[in-house]
Amino acid sequence: MSTNTRGNKTRSEILDAAWDLISSQGADVSVSEIASTVGISRQTVYLHFGTRGGLLMALVRRADERFGIKEQFDAALEKSDPRERLRDTLRAWLNFVPKVYPVAKDLIRLRDTDTEAAAAWEDRMSDLRDWLLALTHSLYEDGALKGHWTAQQASRVFWAQTSIQVWGLLKSDCGWPDEEIAQCIEQAMLNCLLRD
Repeated sequence: MSTNTRGNKTRSEILDAAWDLISSQGADVSVSEIASTVGISRQTVYLHFGTRGGLLMALVRRADERFGIKEQFDAALEKSDPRERLRDTLRAWLNFVPKVYPVAKDLIRLRDTDTEAAAAWEDRMSDLRDWLLALTHSLYEDGALKGHWTAQQASRVFWAQTSIQVWGLLKSDCGWPDEEIAQCIEQAMLNCLLRD
């Protein structure tokens, strides 16, 4: 591969290669391995992302962009009916989780020992918790939440009960298909959070 061809490798090609490697080998894959897969030098990866942590951060943010989760959440929030608003949010999230699970589960595994993996994970979870709070606040304002929930409590319960970890337990340990997981979690959350 010529130097010019190597120089033309884009940021997205690096991120796509990193995603594939992490999905198959784990998030502790080295920058050298990613660079070799793309056919560039390690230095080129660092020029694009600064650090391994910068690469991981860009990787998880790109997943949000590739799969359009923010746009789906925004569309759900526009629903006037509280039940539809919550249901559409759940469906968007539970369709997104299987797509990011191979990488997310490894970031979760590494976060106690790898500060860069922990930072990438927390970056995405912080945004998710903020968005869920906006959702549950809207449900609270509409009088749709069950009486014992505050918007903050409801958002945290939603976040925990629909987490990638819960999804992974139902998928890996229980052997449930994706559709069954989504249906059961959706019904449980509607029953848990909304007034009849």
